[in-house]
Amino acid sequence: MHNYKLLVAYEGTRYSGWQIQKNGISIQALLEKYLSIILRTPIKLIGSGRTDAGVHAIGQVAHFKTISSFEFSRLLKSLNGLLPPDIRVLSIEEAPLDFHARYSAIGKVYHYYLHTGPVKDPFNRFYAYRAPHSVALDTLIQAAKLFTGTHDFTSFTNEATTGSAAKNAVRNLRRLSILQEEEYICLELEANGFLYKMVRNIVGTLLDICAGKIALEKIPAIFQAKDRRLAGRTAPAHGLILAKVDYKTTSFSFDPPSLFFYKP
Repeated sequence: MHNYKLLVAYEGTRYSGWQIQKNGISIQALLEKYLSIILRTPIKLIGSGRTDAGVHAIGQVAHFKTISSFEFSRLLKSLNGLLPPDIRVLSIEEAPLDFHARYSAIGKVYHYYLHTGPVKDPFNRFYAYRAPHSVALDTLIQAAKLFTGTHDFTSFTNEATTGSAAKNAVRNLRRLSILQEEEYICLELEANGFLYKMVRNIVGTLLDICAGKIALEKIPAIFQAKDRRLAGRTAPAHGLILAKVDYKTTSFSFDPPSLFFYKP
């Protein structure tokens, strides 16, 4: 038996998300389909976590087990030849049998992109959210400090009574960096794990603070209340990108690239 790990990038606009869905095309379903065709055996692919419909990735990790052996470069070429152009497998490597894309992960990094220009950028409309109000950089930086550290993030997750949130909603948000370049702001969030829609709800709350809908001093009380209704909006999916998944004992020879926007 062999265990193989994949590094995957995808533009999620056309898809129902990573996870296989009854209604809609998913990234996982297409990868499993074409891996099964090429290797001539059913393949079950496990990802590091699900991404929602419309969310993108440059550093998704997945693994599958099979008795088949193959040449990595040939499989990579064949797989990318069958996949649609908005999904690409960036690398394939053999992993230890106990490697698990989800349970072996010790952290993840997400990027959320905001466009702050006076006119919506038509070239990046699928990759950055333009809020209908001003977004002050100093306010974002000040508010971000209230979210970092170890907290119970129940107020910032959907489906708090099911899944991992129901078992333990405590996460360590190690970093929430605010980076600005010209008309774009990147919010970079690094944590030991994320709950369902946690990033989008944090970003939405930060935007509501910028819009004057939520006061900075109310954030500690929102954490303590453990009530999703008290936090801010859910930011749209298209501004979110899974940038990297970290592992303690395993690493890819190919590191996910930094994301640069197209500039005409």
